Amino acid sequence: MTSAALELQKAVFAALAADPALTDALGGARIYDVPPPNVAFPHITFGQTSVHDWSTASELGHEHLFTLHVWSKAAGKREALSLMALAAERLQDAALTLDGHALVSLRQEFSEVRLDEDLAVHHGLLRFRAVTEAL
Repeated sequence: MTSAALELQKAVFAALAADPALTDALGGARIYDVPPPNVAFPHITFGQTSVHDWSTASELGHEHLFTLHVWSKAAGKREALSLMALAAERLQDAALTLDGHALVSLRQEFSEVRLDEDLAVHHGLLRFRAVTEAL
């Protein structure tokens, strides 16, 4: 059986990359697990993923907490906040297909934007909680 966390990341990536409003706002499908050198701004990267087993005697399941990072060099927070809203709208309660697993729920739990003065970028964080069950 494939990893539920890997299948979830693949499905999230596909959903974000297929959203025309988000890719237009990013200037292309700038969504990365690891960004390339000299990456263009703005872009989104996958951050920390935590997986917790909540299996029962009869069902296998996992709770996933994952973070998306939004990076913007625009003046002010407007671009970062707009990108975060588009990503959250696309993923909130999305019916994503995962190989070998069923997505029970997907909800945004937390968001934050801050200025990273050392890098001169606005850094947005979106944290989601997903629940999956093995098929």
